[in-house]
Amino acid sequence: MPSVLIVDDEPNIRRMVGALLASEGYEVREAPDGARGVALAVESEPDLALVDLMMPGELDGMGVLTALRERVPDVPVVMMSGRAGLSDAVRATKLGAFTFLEKPLTPEGVLLALASALELRQARRETRTLRADLGLASEMIGSSPALRRVREMIAKVAPSDARVLITGESGTGKELVAAAIHGGGSRKDRPFVRVNCAAIPRDLVESEMFGHERGAFTGATDRRIGRFELADRGTLLLDEVGDLGAEAQAKLLRAIESGEIERVGGSKPIRVDVRILSATNKDLTRAVADGTFREDLYFRLNVIPLAIPPLRERPDDIPALVRHFSHVHRGRTGQPLTSWSAEALETLGRYRWPGNVRELANIVERLAILHPGREVTSDEIREVLPSAPTRLAEPAALPNAAVLDASLTDTLDEYERVLITRALSVAGGNIAEAARRLQTDRPNLYRRMKRLGIVESDRERGDRVESRT
Repeated sequence: MPSVLIVDDEPNIRRMVGALLASEGYEVREAPDGARGVALAVESEPDLALVDLMMPGELDGMGVLTALRERVPDVPVVMMSGRAGLSDAVRATKLGAFTFLEKPLTPEGVLLALASALELRQARRETRTLRADLGLASEMIGSSPALRRVREMIAKVAPSDARVLITGESGTGKELVAAAIHGGGSRKDRPFVRVNCAAIPRDLVESEMFGHERGAFTGATDRRIGRFELADRGTLLLDEVGDLGAEAQAKLLRAIESGEIERVGGSKPIRVDVRILSATNKDLTRAVADGTFREDLYFRLNVIPLAIPPLRERPDDIPALVRHFSHVHRGRTGQPLTSWSAEALETLGRYRWPGNVRELANIVERLAILHPGREVTSDEIREVLPSAPTRLAEPAALPNAAVLDASLTDTLDEYERVLITRALSVAGGNIAEAARRLQTDRPNLYRRMKRLGIVESDRERGDRVESRT
């Protein structure tokens, strides 16, 4: 049910228009003056606002329009007046009004104007959702020193065409950083194309990247344009580039060096002008040393390295992120805005966030659904974060290799024990995340933990780990 806020100092107008809209299925709220109207809109964002131009008090209609555009910019505002001239209508339109209705109002005119404004509201929501899916959603949220350094680096590298390697843990916002680099450069009006290298089957990587001709292989019933061609004159983001296999790495290197690609089954090279950004949560320097990632490709991609800090290193940004995700949820669902007590925000700030900003967004959405329109407390935070940071095992100190008083086997076991307990601590006790950090699989990590006497506590979903010595 769409909601409408009517702001008018005339009780008869509020009553008649409210009755009309209620009969048409709208949820109606009303305010007798501009200040109250703005307060109601901020408290619970309506889908539409119907605002009278001439109102007494500290805020007239133009003041309300200006305040609504600043505080709830996605809400379409329909102005109405019986004494306005053309100049007032023009001014209101310039300030962002959706349309202008003259009094006396007609039911047909009001309903038509609000239906059109509601379509605009829905289009804005869909656009925001689409941009979020494409990694183009808004700016990075927060003002911590760590995030300021990232912004400064983006401002420096965006105007160039240099290749940038964006590194960081899963969920830190690497794709958002890539979108910001694209949006700050000369290619911002050109395509921004993303390819998830980890999600492409190995035998389809070449087709996905470079395209294929009809009949190139079984199942190729039509010509396919690859990601390089789609990104021509724009930006191509190679997400999870560290997951590319050896053959795909060689073909990618050749495309970067030559500036040309060739479709699978094709016979002529195709010139492409693409700025390449890469992102990974893997340690590529270690992958190069291990021989799993080509050194020459690494140097091609890593012209400018840009490391994204994990959320636990910028806890001061958590309150702003919580407010942002709360507003995003309200804009997407129309539910009343959830608020957060100071103690709740403090509890969130102490958590280690192994899933980083993505995990925080999920937690905020969960609590906003469970507690719409009311204040979330620290107790309710702890219900969804049962593993508080104070309960996590502290990482042990590395043994002193200079003075060995144990056998090589025992010393190596101790090193391995320290590495695993540190990974578990940083991962908040999450076995899968710890295995990813250690670049192994979960069954192997379980076996090593069992051999070394590192046990999972049965309490609190096994998130706490302790080392038996």
